[in-house]
Amino acid sequence: MSDIPAFDKIDAAIKSDDVMLFMKGTPVFPQCGFSSTVVQILSYLGVKFSSMNVLEDDDVREGIKQFSNWPTIPQLYVKGEFVGGCDILREMFEEGELRDYFAGKGIAMEEQAEA
Repeated sequence: MSDIPAFDKIDAAIKSDDVMLFMKGTPVFPQCGFSSTVVQILSYLGVKFSSMNVLEDDDVREGIKQFSNWPTIPQLYVKGEFVGGCDILREMFEEGELRDYFAGKGIAMEEQAEA
């Protein structure tokens, strides 16, 4: 696909799952507050997602920024389409747009009951 080796790995990851999150750390142990926030939003909505820890691969960590032309991590892709980072997802969630976005893409949500 590209002269940048990580692009093939990134492209394969995006195509492998309907919802793919490139993040620092893992969903169980996020390594930055922004990644943690996105995991919390997706979990609250009950969206099943896959993730890639960019801290494990410097080529992916830098490559994802070029791939999406977006300077920050985390980055969320839904059905191969770049949605955004933490600020965009938080805003979409707070405005009630994120649930509609996922529904429009045919992504199942199992909202968690509030304790």
